[in-house]
Amino acid sequence: MTTAVLEETTGVESPIYVETSHLITEDDEPVDNIFSEKQQRLLTEPLYTSWTGPGDDRPFLVTANVGLFMVNQNPAIVPDVLLSLDVVMPEDWWSMEGRSYAVWQLGKTPDCVIEIVSNRKGNELGDKLKRYEQLRVPIYVVFDPDLQIQDELVAVYLLNGFGYRKADTWSFPEIGLGLTLWDGEFEDRKTEWLRWTDLDGNLIATGDEQRVRAEQEAARAKQEAARAEQEKSRADRLAAQLRAAGIEPEA
Repeated sequence: MTTAVLEETTGVESPIYVETSHLITEDDEPVDNIFSEKQQRLLTEPLYTSWTGPGDDRPFLVTANVGLFMVNQNPAIVPDVLLSLDVVMPEDWWSMEGRSYAVWQLGKTPDCVIEIVSNRKGNELGDKLKRYEQLRVPIYVVFDPDLQIQDELVAVYLLNGFGYRKADTWSFPEIGLGLTLWDGEFEDRKTEWLRWTDLDGNLIATGDEQRVRAEQEAARAKQEAARAEQEKSRADRLAAQLRAAGIEPEA
């Protein structure tokens, strides 16, 4: 399999074909526990369901457990969650380019990567951190729900020059999002989850939360309409009583 990459030379774009048939995009091995799988979904689905995006109708891509290739060689690195702005994946799901995040195809590295610590073998603060640093990923987040490799639940690393620096902020104006820990129920399990927020700290809602809010708003609107109808009926009865007594009610 080859993929065409366009290169500008003297103002003329010419195709360079990159061989990709050797790349391994899936290995069919189970890699995550149930919590991690649900947490990944909580960090992907709400962005497609409720987030308006980075503005100006700019596209974005958020994925879970999808291979990230910086150069045309194996092995890929596989982030738990990857967010990239201003990218559009190829239409063909089954091409290598449609299966994975190939930097040479999409033209940029992801804007944010989140790793969820499942055990001590993932090396999220070692090799993975160094690889994301080399990939020039601007925001790297390590969520350690069981405090297996760090003494804090969430650690944020921001690219500074040629390396990462640990940051205190969980707000990222460059992507229009923030993160927070949320003690709540998701898919029938109540625990502490990592959630996206807007820059004002409001949660980016899941589809279920959106539906519940819409139902609540509809119920409130119905109650308000019923209350208004009751008030009108009461006013009409009072006006009728006044007229019966020979008194013309004031408008």
